[in-house]
Amino acid sequence: MMTDKDMAVTAATVRSESPTTWKYRLKQAARAYTVPTSRLRPLPEFLIIGAQRTGTTSLYKYLSEHPQFRSATLKTKGVHFFDTRYDKGMSWYRAHFPTSAYRAMFRARHGVDLVTGEASPYYLFHPHVPFRLAQHLPDVKLIAMLRDPIERTYSQWQHELSRGFEHLDRFEDALDAEPGRLAGEVEKMNADPDYSSFAHQHHSYMARSRYAEQIDVYRSLFPAAQMHFVRAEDFFADPGVEYAKVLDFLALSPHSLGDYKKHNGYKRTPMAAETRARLVEHFADSNGRLEKLLGPHFTWTE
Repeated sequence: MMTDKDMAVTAATVRSESPTTWKYRLKQAARAYTVPTSRLRPLPEFLIIGAQRTGTTSLYKYLSEHPQFRSATLKTKGVHFFDTRYDKGMSWYRAHFPTSAYRAMFRARHGVDLVTGEASPYYLFHPHVPFRLAQHLPDVKLIAMLRDPIERTYSQWQHELSRGFEHLDRFEDALDAEPGRLAGEVEKMNADPDYSSFAHQHHSYMARSRYAEQIDVYRSLFPAAQMHFVRAEDFFADPGVEYAKVLDFLALSPHSLGDYKKHNGYKRTPMAAETRARLVEHFADSNGRLEKLLGPHFTWTE
């Protein structure tokens, strides 16, 4: 069985290769070490489930600075097990997290419990994830970050365009194409749990921003005490305050950072007034439902 020292040697060797190659090989080496001990590795205490383009990377980076927190293997932010890698099995998922022995050692040394988690923003939107979480992690704490749906929709399109997952370079064209791209995809996913929909994951701009229907499902499966909602605008405006609220929710000791750097941001170009008006109308019903679910703080009005 590979030791921690062996892993360090492997990492030093493969870093000299191309980034894509050495990262893949390093992950493979890590799996060879961690999967055989997966039964000794407890599941995570919390998940950041989304939404995409709401600050989840920044929040996870902040949590990674907390002395009680340990990230998934190789400092992985999103394991994406419950959405796109569920076929790999629970042993593969457990392999990403610290062992019980390490947790006990941490507790003995520091007098507090270690906490671990991951952030996979597709979890909130994927139709199978809430039911899989209820089955495998019924006591997990869930953090959902929500942003003005118009801004989130626009930001996702920019994100997918920059990554090469979108070829429509006019936002309006992508909005027009969305219904056709998504037609029948959820039905295919429901018929075949192993079916992976590229369009559902990468081209669901408006659909992902209709938060109410997604939160309805989670609320039906998890008690309110296990869910914490962050308004992205508050998080961006005063990250220290929102970070402290998350720490309280996770029962972690108070902690502050010297620099609350914003991660994965994009330079914005103006949105056409007609397009914004179209999206205001589109999201009006969903926003109204969300306000009833979470209260008046979670509303976005023009």
